[in-house]
Amino acid sequence: MGENHHHEVFDVSIDVLPQSGSKCFDNDDDGRLKRTGTLWTASAHIITAVIGSGVLSLAWAIAQLGWIAGPAVMFLFSFFSYYTSSLLADCYRAGDPVSGKRNYTYMDAVRSILGGAKVKACGLIQYLNIFGIAIGYTIAASISMMAIKRSNCFHESGGDNPCHMSSNPYMILFGVTEIVFSQIPDFDQIWWLSIVAAVMSFTYSLIGLGLGISKVADTGTLRGNLTGISINTVTQTQKLWRSFQALGNIAFAYSFSVILIEIQDTIKSPPSEAKTMKKATVLSVGVTTLFYMLCGCMGYAAFGNLTPGNLLTGFGFYNPFWLLDIANAAIVIHLVGAYQVFCQPLFAFIEKRAQQKWPESEFITKEIAIPVPGFHPYNLNLFRLVWRTIFVILTTIIAMLLPFFNDVVGILGALGFWPLTVYFPVEMYIAQKKIPKWSNRWICLQMLSIACLTISIAAAAGSIAGVMLDLKATF
Repeated sequence: MGENHHHEVFDVSIDVLPQSGSKCFDNDDDGRLKRTGTLWTASAHIITAVIGSGVLSLAWAIAQLGWIAGPAVMFLFSFFSYYTSSLLADCYRAGDPVSGKRNYTYMDAVRSILGGAKVKACGLIQYLNIFGIAIGYTIAASISMMAIKRSNCFHESGGDNPCHMSSNPYMILFGVTEIVFSQIPDFDQIWWLSIVAAVMSFTYSLIGLGLGISKVADTGTLRGNLTGISINTVTQTQKLWRSFQALGNIAFAYSFSVILIEIQDTIKSPPSEAKTMKKATVLSVGVTTLFYMLCGCMGYAAFGNLTPGNLLTGFGFYNPFWLLDIANAAIVIHLVGAYQVFCQPLFAFIEKRAQQKWPESEFITKEIAIPVPGFHPYNLNLFRLVWRTIFVILTTIIAMLLPFFNDVVGILGALGFWPLTVYFPVEMYIAQKKIPKWSNRWICLQMLSIACLTISIAAAAGSIAGVMLDLKATF
């Protein structure tokens, strides 16, 4: 996603802005389109990426860990995310934070600072993670669409009809929608999708929070206990696996480092991008954590041991059914946007690779201008059309085969958390700042990395055990 990333943008900007000459381009630095992002747009991008479907499994995660460990683990993760993100923000420019050479993507940063085999490893993990997130989002969106249908069916039958249904048609519907949206050529052109998605994520999180509060107010009791689900409700082994899985769910709820550098590349300077990005990280991680605490804790307080895996669709709440419908519709709209925010870097990477490999191929390089009344012509690229459609179809099929929300979320959180959120940022920071081996700072950073690796392994084990149990129960 390096050099060619803004090709399409250039084409558009030249058509749109014939008079403005070189004012739109950053001639002092890298000759690309001037960046216009601010503290607020960067924070909105992060919040869109972070407050995703992850928030819905937090009440369940806190129920596994209990009133003491649950919030403590959440604070721990928010601190890890903030700390390693600020290390990562310093790696946006190689060498000097103000005038060093820019790294446009996470992989560019790894390439210019660490190089070698680590770049391939990073790329593989990053793109696998994005692929997994696309699957997770497809599952979550279909669950919410089903919940709307079920809550209306429940309401009409007065609760007599169990309203069983298949999630497949809803996954296909979501897939078709994503095929359409994935034809938006570039990251810069989806800012509006990001804003819509951010508004939606607040909508459903607030509804979940409000319902939790009203349920607690109704019953007048705070449910749940200090150590989480009691051993007589689940076996000791289950308790252990579920606690590990809860770690993965919380890690997933905080994973945004995958696209941190891409977001940083939209920020204007001065002040230096790293400075703005660190402020945006504090702001967005702060807002997110407050939000997560409220949603997770109120959900647990409302349901105690019976907390569902997905707060708005696990049928903890039945009424007011129209409010649940609004919340679930907001989840679907948000996931349509979030899917794009996460997948665009992968799309761009594959397209750039293909262009480098087969520059002569018309199928890959030719842009066909299609007139759109009232707008600029849309540039249709056949390769983009075919490859992005195949990608969406593949994620949809895998989602249909594995429709377990909590386990999939736990596995994704576990796989992406340590390498992308901790290991690479720490290694790049050590290399960039030339921190000597075995110095106190070096030892502390390595200890942080090892601690997070341990958490990741435990979370992956718990979630894989969860998938096994679910598959057993299904077949």
